[in-house]
Amino acid sequence: MMSPDKMVSLDFTEWKVEWQNSRTRDPYISPDGQVWFVGQIGDYIARLDPQSGDMQRYDIPQAGPHTVIVDDKGYPWYAGNKDKHIGRLDPETGKVTRFEMPEGVNDPHTMAWTSDGNIWFTVQRSGKAGFIGKLATDTGEVQIIEVPGNYMRPYGLIVDNQDRPWIAFMGSNAIGKIDPDSMQLKIIPTPHEESIIRRIGLTSDNRVWWVDADMGYLGVYNPQDKSMQQWKTPGGEAAGLYAMAVDSQDRIWYVETGFQPNRFIGFDSKTEKFIAIDEVPSGGQSVRNMVFDKDTNALWFGTDANTIGRAIVPD
Repeated sequence: MMSPDKMVSLDFTEWKVEWQNSRTRDPYISPDGQVWFVGQIGDYIARLDPQSGDMQRYDIPQAGPHTVIVDDKGYPWYAGNKDKHIGRLDPETGKVTRFEMPEGVNDPHTMAWTSDGNIWFTVQRSGKAGFIGKLATDTGEVQIIEVPGNYMRPYGLIVDNQDRPWIAFMGSNAIGKIDPDSMQLKIIPTPHEESIIRRIGLTSDNRVWWVDADMGYLGVYNPQDKSMQQWKTPGGEAAGLYAMAVDSQDRIWYVETGFQPNRFIGFDSKTEKFIAIDEVPSGGQSVRNMVFDKDTNALWFGTDANTIGRAIVPD
């Protein structure tokens, strides 16, 4: 831990969402600077103008949208977690184009872009151990990889600069990667059998970072020498680590949801020291996912306290 005089702080802004108890989550910044997010329980996608604070809602009945990501043309794509599809919304018309999941693939979860505009996604609770899928956005073709074992629960996902998806397994002490050419999945155990790996991130040196939701560790895997390291989070084993993102300076940010208010923790991957502990102004209840946006130099997050938040990181 850095000495108190060297710790840094985030600059928070939160926007209250008017649709109550809808589990606002997973904001994503579009090319025009608008912020898209979903209401997972409220069955909607919405758009926030961070300049005016205005919000526009698009209902998608019974979809249970889990994640939204936005393409280069400004179209939001969401994971229909309760309705077996990935959808693309046209903001001008409100029309949704559905891309159906194959039989037995029921709950698309977390999604991320490839460099050529296709989508990798996790499927947490289907089959014996879950699935990982790839959607070709131009044709609608869906390729599915069945995860071996039982109840592995593929959860968080991120795509590296070689278009390889890295996966966090919520039902196991493991991370994984897929070779996009062979479509082969490699599972890599983390040090403690009791661990539950929830979210995953990448630094520019190609190291793979994760948060352990059960034992309270921040961990890293180095693909070059296959080594691993772990650091106990400031909040300890019961901290309930959840949302995670990496900023443009390779600092790791994640949220301790076992505390009320939730706490943002900052970790410098170069000095390997914790650099920040900041409470969410609204309390947060639970911050489930977040992204870093370089144009605003900020972490964007949703909370179970019905807010969309921005946390500007220090220079």
